[in-house]
Amino acid sequence: MPKLTVLPHETLCPQGAELEVPTGKNLCQALLEADIEIEHACEMSCACTTCHVIVKEGFDSLNEATDEEEDMLDKAWGLQAYSRLSCQSKMGDEDLVIEIPKYTLNHAREHH
Repeated sequence: MPKLTVLPHETLCPQGAELEVPTGKNLCQALLEADIEIEHACEMSCACTTCHVIVKEGFDSLNEATDEEEDMLDKAWGLQAYSRLSCQSKMGDEDLVIEIPKYTLNHAREHH
């Protein structure tokens, strides 16, 4: 099973994390199941950018981004070339390393 490495994030995952995630699993859901409380204000419907992640390694193993996701990513804080919405990204066959950006466009954190 491929490994998902989450780089340290000041509030969500201070020590970082390594998770085994089945191929095809939604990244946002995998993070939430591991008690990494990534924001997902739109309930994973690709209508916001609060679950934005930056893929540091393994980008090409993810499913391809849709036009809808690409349009939403244009609004993400800290957008980079290897940015994805975790709610739209499915784990591939390769190990993955991600960074959760420090900020989102939300003014207030929603606790789902």
